[in-house]
Order: sequence, then C-alpha cells, then structure tokens
Amino acid sequence: MGYFKQNIGFTLIELIVVISLISLILFIAIPRFQSTVFTDNTKKTSRWIIGKVQSLKTRAVRDQNLYILNVDMDSNSMWVTHASMTEDELQNASQNTYQLPGDVRVLEVEYPHDNKIEGGRADIYFYAKGYSDMAIIHIENSDSEQFSFRIEPFLQQVKMFPGYVGFED
Repeated sequence: MGYFKQNIGFTLIELIVVISLISLILFIAIPRFQSTVFTDNTKKTSRWIIGKVQSLKTRAVRDQNLYILNVDMDSNSMWVTHASMTEDELQNASQNTYQLPGDVRVLEVEYPHDNKIEGGRADIYFYAKGYSDMAIIHIENSDSEQFSFRIEPFLQQVKMFPGYVGFED
C-alpha cells in the first residue's frame, strides 16, 4: 500500500489572488468611508450635540449641580455652564465654546407650547434630580438639509430626526 501525502495549505497563486482582492476592496472603500464619516460636518455636529446632552444629564446627577447648555444662534456656538460658576468662570466658559462648522448653523431652539427662540441665546437646563428641559434643537447644513434633536426630560437618549420636526409633529 502506498501512502499519498496531501498538501494542506494554499498555493502562492491563491494567496496572491486573495491579497489582491482584499487590497482592491480596501482601495475603493476606505476613501469613500473617510469622506462620509470623518469629514461630514453635519455628522460631527450631530455627534457633539447628542454626546453633550447625554453627558450633561449624567454630570448633573453625579455632581448634584444644575448644568446649562447655552446655544447661541447669532455666533453659531454652544457651551456649557453650571450654577456654581463664578463670574470669571462664566466668562471663560462663554469664550471656550464649541463653534459649529461654517456649513452648519443652528436654526432655532424650540420649547413646548410654540415657544421658539430663533436668535440670540437659548438655554437648556439639566437638573440635579436627573431630568432636563424639554427642547428641540434644529440645525441646517449648506445643502439645506435640516435635522432636529429632541431632548426628552426623563430620557437619557436624544432623538435625532432628519428634517424639521417640531413638538406638534
């Protein structure tokens, strides 16, 4: 009886073909992925708003302090203050803002009962008891795409809606 030795493994040709296919897929996919995820200012702003609201709800309870998200439509910026800040700290906080990218702007901040602030500054409060003001932040990008971020008083999550969505919708 003769024993045949079987080759277990891949040939050099098979390895070259597989590596070439993977390289081709990465060559096509990575630039598209980077351009849509990493450089889109609307998504960057959306992530900042959602992350900041969730963080403020957590910090208010943890620190047992009143936190305020200040939204300035005129300067297109946002910053955080809290109730125990001194006058100098408030001044520094208003200078240490998150400046929205040039192609994204805050349209308005909407509160329940048709109360909308379209210019100047709107404040959204996050209380030490774990709840916040109910509000919707509306933004728009240079392509006239609008997004709405609904902040619920008792929920940690921020609901993001494509388009302009108010309380009556």
